[in-house]
Amino acid sequence: MKAALITQPGSIEITTVEDPAPGPREVVVAVSACGLCGTDLHILQGEFAPKLPIVPGHEFAGEVVAVGTGVTELAVGTRVAVDPSLPCRECHYCRIGRENLCENFAAIGVSHAGAAADFVAAPVANCVALPDHIRTADAALIEPLSCAVRGYDVLRSSLASHVLIYGAGTMGLMMLQLAKRTGAVSVDVVDINPDRLATAVQLGCSSGASSADELDRPRGWDVVIDATGNAKAIQDGLGRVGKGGTFLQFGVADYATRATIEPYKIYNQEITITGSMAVLHSYERAAELFAAGVIDPDVFISDRFPLASFPDALARFRAGIGRKILVQPGLTATV
Repeated sequence: MKAALITQPGSIEITTVEDPAPGPREVVVAVSACGLCGTDLHILQGEFAPKLPIVPGHEFAGEVVAVGTGVTELAVGTRVAVDPSLPCRECHYCRIGRENLCENFAAIGVSHAGAAADFVAAPVANCVALPDHIRTADAALIEPLSCAVRGYDVLRSSLASHVLIYGAGTMGLMMLQLAKRTGAVSVDVVDINPDRLATAVQLGCSSGASSADELDRPRGWDVVIDATGNAKAIQDGLGRVGKGGTFLQFGVADYATRATIEPYKIYNQEITITGSMAVLHSYERAAELFAAGVIDPDVFISDRFPLASFPDALARFRAGIGRKILVQPGLTATV
């Protein structure tokens, strides 16, 4: 089969690799679409992945084309979205229900061959069957949505919160949509990219701005979410949290990123600084939200590339162009 292969830091090629075969409790999925994510850039930089080479791609959906000998839940032809998480289920954190913090962290597209390929193997337990009204390729959005759901699990947002989000890429926009669903009274979005900011306005943010200085909230915000991983945005956001408020580090920063905190202010104003890591008991809920229309794929998906153009798609993503970019092995030309 054809696959995108990160061979070493900074190097990716389209090549032929062996087709996957399902284990007893696995299925093989013909990939309809694979979404690009900041994690893919980190893997390309030599971070996150335990070893190279690796086929990336952890946001995906497709059709089951083979099932293992112990699989009875799914049949060939079933359309599925797949949670890429592969916790060991044995370490301390897995045993206390924090599988996303697994000491032996593994995931499809990170430590195991991913979905930037014609086919990918996955545990049957990770698969969610899709209802008829969902287009298969669009369901690649369920994985990032499940990360956003996890973010709101961490926040435990209360009604009538004022929320500030840094970043109007896919994840920031998903956090915007969920903030509105969880009872925020206002949701302001900051992004220096005017096209992305326009999408946030289209989706109903209270205000969109290129800097938080343009927004009127002298007491700060109850919830500040960084969805960029950018050091300047993080530093600015830490200073925008109101008394008793919460700062959520949701964007994936480089290992070397640093920010300065004011311990006395954290103490004196009872500020919470927290993080949200990947998916935790949130994938199936995200699938239900997606099926209910909490996000519009036609708004969120800006580009669809064939597998052969994976390097070009990744370069476009790195440049901050568009919103969610999908790679679809079945395509023969960019659409």
